[in-house]
Amino acid sequence: MKPKRVEDSYTEQVQVLGLANMNGNDRLFGGTLMSWIDIVAAVVARRHSNRNVTTASVSELTFKAPAFANDTLLLCGHITYAGRTSMEICVESYVEELNGARKLINTAYLTMVALDENGTPCTVPPLLIETEKQRLEYEAAIERRNKRNK
Repeated sequence: MKPKRVEDSYTEQVQVLGLANMNGNDRLFGGTLMSWIDIVAAVVARRHSNRNVTTASVSELTFKAPAFANDTLLLCGHITYAGRTSMEICVESYVEELNGARKLINTAYLTMVALDENGTPCTVPPLLIETEKQRLEYEAAIERRNKRNK
């Protein structure tokens, strides 16, 4: 199977936050953000594997700052690791100011599994590591995988 580059599956989603997305403290409802993160991760994994996928785990989901009504929210997803049937996806969520400046509000790591036509896990292309940053992310992904599998 031919390796694929990180850039081949990079995905962005943009949301303008409305009142329906807010919790009782007038901040973005965490469950809504988690749903959007799962969608972005699935698209990244589908683009990498050319298969339907399912979420196997969420290793990390860190809320760093709030988002409010009328904020522009940008979710950026990229693959950090590809195993035999699974892929780790990082989704970073930002509030984008009107001047284009971005503030990181959430980082999440999800493991997605590729599925064949029968819903059975199937092999995925290897990940082509091209930069030092990608190598470091790949090694960190292996550490997270090893912790999950203990």
